[in-house]
Amino acid sequence: MFTFCSLQGAQSESLASQSLLELDGGVKVLVDLGWDESFDVAKLEELEKQVPTLSLILLTHATASHLAAYAHCCKNIPLFTRIPVYATRPVIDLGRTLTQDLYSSTPAAATTIPPSALSASVYAYAQTTAAAHNLLLQSPNTEEIARYFSLIQPLKYSQPHQPLPSPFSPPLNGLTITAYNSGHTLGGTIWHIQHGLESIVYAVDWNQARENVFAGAAWLGGAGGGGAQVIEQLRKPTALICSSRGAERNAQAGGRTKRDEQLLETIKAAVVKGGTVLIPVDSSARVLELAYLLEHAWRTDSTSVNGVLKAAKLYLAGRNMASTMRYARSMLEWMDDSIVQEFEAFAEGQKKTNGASDRKVGGPFDFRFMRLLDRKAQIAKLLSTVVHHDESHGRVILASDTSMDWGFSKDLLRGLASDPNNVVVLTDKPGLAQESGPSIARTLWSLWKERKDGVATEQTTTGDVIEYVNTGGYDLEIRDAKREPLEGEELTAYQQWLATQRQLQATQQTVGADGMEASADVVDDVSSESSSDSEDEDGQQQGKALNVSAALGQAGRKNVVLKDEDLGISILIKKKGVYDFDSRGKRGRERSFPIAVRRKRNDDFGELIRPEDYLRAEEKEDDAVDGPNAAADDENLGKKRKWDDVQGAGANKKPQLGRGVAGGAFAGDGGEDGNMTGMQDGFEPDELDAAEDVQTDEPDGPCKLIYTTETVAVNLRIAYVDFAGLHDKRSLNMLIPLIQPRKLILTAGTREETLALAQDCRAILGADAAGGGEKGAGSSADVYTPEIGAIVDASVDTSAWVVKLADSLVKKLKWQNVRGLGIVTVSGQLFAAAAAAAAAAAGSGTTNEDAEDEDAANKRQKTSDSLALTTTHSAVVAAAPGVMPTLDVVTASLAAVARTAAPPLHVGDLRLADLRRAMQGAGHAAEFRGEGMLVVDGAVVVRKTAEGQVEVESVGLPVAGRRSTLHEVKRAIYDNLAVVAGA
Repeated sequence: MFTFCSLQGAQSESLASQSLLELDGGVKVLVDLGWDESFDVAKLEELEKQVPTLSLILLTHATASHLAAYAHCCKNIPLFTRIPVYATRPVIDLGRTLTQDLYSSTPAAATTIPPSALSASVYAYAQTTAAAHNLLLQSPNTEEIARYFSLIQPLKYSQPHQPLPSPFSPPLNGLTITAYNSGHTLGGTIWHIQHGLESIVYAVDWNQARENVFAGAAWLGGAGGGGAQVIEQLRKPTALICSSRGAERNAQAGGRTKRDEQLLETIKAAVVKGGTVLIPVDSSARVLELAYLLEHAWRTDSTSVNGVLKAAKLYLAGRNMASTMRYARSMLEWMDDSIVQEFEAFAEGQKKTNGASDRKVGGPFDFRFMRLLDRKAQIAKLLSTVVHHDESHGRVILASDTSMDWGFSKDLLRGLASDPNNVVVLTDKPGLAQESGPSIARTLWSLWKERKDGVATEQTTTGDVIEYVNTGGYDLEIRDAKREPLEGEELTAYQQWLATQRQLQATQQTVGADGMEASADVVDDVSSESSSDSEDEDGQQQGKALNVSAALGQAGRKNVVLKDEDLGISILIKKKGVYDFDSRGKRGRERSFPIAVRRKRNDDFGELIRPEDYLRAEEKEDDAVDGPNAAADDENLGKKRKWDDVQGAGANKKPQLGRGVAGGAFAGDGGEDGNMTGMQDGFEPDELDAAEDVQTDEPDGPCKLIYTTETVAVNLRIAYVDFAGLHDKRSLNMLIPLIQPRKLILTAGTREETLALAQDCRAILGADAAGGGEKGAGSSADVYTPEIGAIVDASVDTSAWVVKLADSLVKKLKWQNVRGLGIVTVSGQLFAAAAAAAAAAAGSGTTNEDAEDEDAANKRQKTSDSLALTTTHSAVVAAAPGVMPTLDVVTASLAAVARTAAPPLHVGDLRLADLRRAMQGAGHAAEFRGEGMLVVDGAVVVRKTAEGQVEVESVGLPVAGRRSTLHEVKRAIYDNLAVVAGA
């Protein structure tokens, strides 16, 4: 069984993505924890209901639309942190910097208490709840966010992994997850989920084309994969879950090169006039592609005589951008091969320079022209320079975030809106959160689409035409969110709600720990008790449920405390000063001290260990919280300190402008948020570094969210260059037929995109199923387009019946084991229940076992011709409902006229690595050569094709004193497979 339900993103303008997959046995897998710029808690209500039943969580991309709600759920939903989460290392690290940037940039990310929850908690204070609104939840701090992301289990690409279930999950029964590269972002993932007969491929927001930084998706073999077929692991899944976003977008002529030229020409045309170009970007994933492109464009232009860009200044603004770039420098192996080659060439050049102590700048993400800005005072200083100084050269600013509702991009837009020479370049179609209205970026997108105030065109040197859409003084409403401390009735209402939540969480954790610890992580001693003990324990569990209900009923009271008898034996650990408990006459868990003895977890290689527990002090990721001077400390490890460099001193000091820039820190690291822009390599300290943030007294206690609206007249121009890095219509139409899914589920796109793609896929897959006939004729492909909350049953199509095996047939079965599975073929004859009983009675009384089987079968054939339906390998019995038919051996007379012997069938998946190990164990020389070939004794070559077939070639060279190597290789291959014949 396999059902799919989209919690967010299906047929919606919102970019947030959340999907729930339920597999056989009640195993539930949540994929992504996306959120949009509205930060509406109501969109997480369905997710919160599913938390107590989730088995594991998978994350695909380090973007707000895929994991922005992760920290919120860890902070505010009980038991959420106990669910195992899996992602690649770049998604974990970049997702952490994104979340920290989000919560430090806008108080709206903390979200407000829903009015329904508030009124339910303080129902006795109707007049208080009417006045209370927009009360903020407590937001996670930087250390908490780092701790939440440290709980995520990192995986590598193409690494099959059998995950551990949550404590309250049913057994996973061999569930295997594998991550594959999806392109689009660093560490972006296509998930392959294998569970029983179900083979599910979850591919949302992927890009087949290679980019400057990101390699293409792994459909055809990864970076540079020019194969004509999809790799075996992702081909012919029982269900393909694919995003429909971008299905109506056609591929741009010229590909990536043309796209890059269009962006650079758009920038050049603006900076020549002294204008400022603002490009809204995210703060984690896609910013790497833009930052790399612009930095290298400036490097190239600086060597040109007639360069335009070298006179302009380039900035990258974001509170955690330096941390993002620091992580990017350590993850080059996750990028395209061209990035790795560039870094290797740079490292080789560094080796030739002997005795140079200063850090060289020239790697892929070592910026010489791009200046990092991480403080609001620097943004204000930059805006004042732009407005009050008439400078001939322009500026290019990359600023977070793409929605422009939070981050530095909103502040920059407010300061640049009045100048018609300034340009905002949109690189993707913004999403739309219906409840909170359009974001600033969505409003600018609408202006670009409508073009009411005219379009200004300019022709480039290559003959292309650049379009700038005029805004014509459009009145743009900019909403700012800020905190305000609670007072009076609002504070009373908040205290009532907080007391209720704390009591409920304490009760749930007490009950949940007792039940869940014993289910998965703890040695369960109670299971060996008698049935009477079990009945008593059931009564105790019911009593605990009543205690919870009682606590819920008393939620309106300010001080809700459980009684001693409610706590039971847990009073020894829940209440101070209590050291004794009368266990006489008690049963079950009330008889022993409430300590959970955790069971050691094992995997295929033995006891499961946590590598982070064995890290040296200098290897620990204590800088995950992006503390001051984190990168500088890392780089100075193992080096001698200077006389004036006191260890540990100055950790909280601001960067000294008078010190040299050759300190060896990474470009842009350090400072208050780990970003020491004054010490950035290649940049002399200037007035931007002297700007200091104004210290404001942020309220520490309970707060509410206050919105202020400002109207700004927008006169700047708008341009659009597609840098979304997503699949287009051509990629979808080409790859989906090659993948050949049995079921296709389309999600994560607008209604128009989803329905249009579904119609195209039905035509394409239908023509393929019909053997290349007319499109749409004989279509057997199932294409689903569910809406949010709709459940789709996409189980594998099987014709399954329940039959009873006769004893005589069971004796003849010859089982073979393949990787822990028993396999056998059956050729039999089906009887209805009444006929089987009569035949069993008629066949009794023989003594010889073999003769008994044959004679009994002959008698049954004679006495039940009118009731039996004979067949080989497949049969349908027209029996009454509720009657179980019996499968018996084929009679001798029928076997003579019917083919009952099945042809031999090879079952299993041969891995060349296992074959190499087996041949080496047998004394042969086996090694891998190019293109996945295994060469044995220099004479036999074994290949595995994309279809999974094994090809063996031999040059026929004999080996003295041994049998033929070809014979030995074939024998080893057959030993790894099960040859199943008819029974």
